[in-house]
Amino acid sequence: MLFLTVSFLFVLVRIAPGDPSQKYLSPNLSPELLEKVRTTFELDKPVFTQYVGFLKNSLAGNFGISYSYHRPVTQILCETLPFTLIFSLLVFAVQFIVGGALGYSAFRAKQKWRDKLLTNINLFLYAVPAFVSGLLLVVIFSVWLQWLPSSGIKTIGLSDAGILEKFFDYFTHMLLPVATLSLAGIPVYFKYFREAFEENQLKQFVLYLEANGISERKIFFRHLLPNSLNAIIAYAGVDLGILFSGALLTEVIFGLPGMGRLAVRAILEHDYPLVVGCTLTAGVLIILTTLAADLIRMKIDKRLTAGLSN
Repeated sequence: MLFLTVSFLFVLVRIAPGDPSQKYLSPNLSPELLEKVRTTFELDKPVFTQYVGFLKNSLAGNFGISYSYHRPVTQILCETLPFTLIFSLLVFAVQFIVGGALGYSAFRAKQKWRDKLLTNINLFLYAVPAFVSGLLLVVIFSVWLQWLPSSGIKTIGLSDAGILEKFFDYFTHMLLPVATLSLAGIPVYFKYFREAFEENQLKQFVLYLEANGISERKIFFRHLLPNSLNAIIAYAGVDLGILFSGALLTEVIFGLPGMGRLAVRAILEHDYPLVVGCTLTAGVLIILTTLAADLIRMKIDKRLTAGLSN
């Protein structure tokens, strides 16, 4: 998968419009200097030679120098990736916990008004794009009510503040971005949990336990919930990888210093090394989270590994 990702990325970058050497054009730039720029970035070599070099450098984590920042791409990624990882984990936790709680609540009230209300609310939230909900939250809580900041992750001038004050400042800055991205994911987890609970409740082992007088609480936590997590964990692995790759619109709307916003700027400025670094890092994260989800599923569901020893 990693090899295919690198190869596909090479093709996309080469067919993208714009020549990165044009970034350096000016009335005073001589043809000799322009050719030197192309030679420095290996744009004058045959395509196959470029591909082999691209493959070696990418797999080694050497993405070159950013055209825009004039710094190593790896160094830039190391500065933005930690924020994206922390931000993504927060959003993932909110989506998983809230979506699961709402799914359980709707499952316990099947076909009642609470179930229908929660289903309709989650359907509405799923239909609203993240950039629309983000702008609405900014207008309501930042412009009208003026309760929360509209962008950034901290207030300028709080370097001498105490730990609690800094924590509260970070907390208030992250509320709107986390809420914006979570509103788009909660309905998905709600649907997965709700349908998994209902599907497994009708299976024979659950009916057998109910017939033997086992309490609903014990059946749910010991049998129904573990058997419902299989498909949910598979989706969660992909979802977490996508979150790690950078929430493009959310980071742009709220001016967050993450990898998503960095990737958008790199694309707009035809910064090929930075585009490659951001995209390949996102691909690696998705592969790793998907692998981790599969390993967790194999751990909790022994049926997935039953045939491996044969």
